[in-house]
Amino acid sequence: MKRTVMATIILMIISGSLYGQDFSAKEIIRKAEEKMRGETSRTSMTMKIIRPSWSRTISLTSWLKGSEYSLTVVKAPDKERGKTFMKRENQLWQWLPSINRMMKMPPSMMSEGWMGSDFSNDDIIKEFSLVKDYNHEIIGSEQISGKECYKIRLNPKEGAAVVWGKILKWITKDEFLQLRTEYYDENENLIKTEEASNIKKLGGRELPSEFVIFPENKEGHKTRMTMENIEFNISFEPRFFSKQNMKKGTRLLQN
Repeated sequence: MKRTVMATIILMIISGSLYGQDFSAKEIIRKAEEKMRGETSRTSMTMKIIRPSWSRTISLTSWLKGSEYSLTVVKAPDKERGKTFMKRENQLWQWLPSINRMMKMPPSMMSEGWMGSDFSNDDIIKEFSLVKDYNHEIIGSEQISGKECYKIRLNPKEGAAVVWGKILKWITKDEFLQLRTEYYDENENLIKTEEASNIKKLGGRELPSEFVIFPENKEGHKTRMTMENIEFNISFEPRFFSKQNMKKGTRLLQN
């Protein structure tokens, strides 16, 4: 009997160390974002746009530094190669090598589909911060793919320049992995759902390697993003995120 009681206590302690910590909703979101981003990162990925009568594949590399800087270069197909997108603090830019033109992107473009996909420009360029621009609330606990998850509601702060009227996230309690996200407009209509799967080691971390976006009420439409390689906490300065480097997009891909 004593052994049974002791075993129960030990299990409670172990379970508490994994799941019972009293994290706030904001801390959970921060941990989940840091898990995917690191302080800096370089990611190679492939995006497949799937439609009822056709599909298209795009390869790209993205560099991130915190939530203030990002630079994304298209590797393939050849006709899109070198097209570059950059966020530098509150400025958003696009370089189009085919017409030798640099464009500043207005906030109104952030909700548009990135290169015809179901990911928005904001998803790729990461204009807003889930930690800074939203209020957070744990509204429940559910299982996703057999993993116990926090269910968290994110509502935009007043005056925040964000795309979504509400976001729901399911984040695992053991590793802070974002397994499901639902995006709603300002009238709380569901616009699209993102599901993450195929957890494996990337950059020394256990992370989902596939993310699929399903737009609401568009049968047969989806976009799959597959993470092929991630390097975390690599060394580059904010000056890396410059218009000069945007124009060097294809050379950056060779480094």
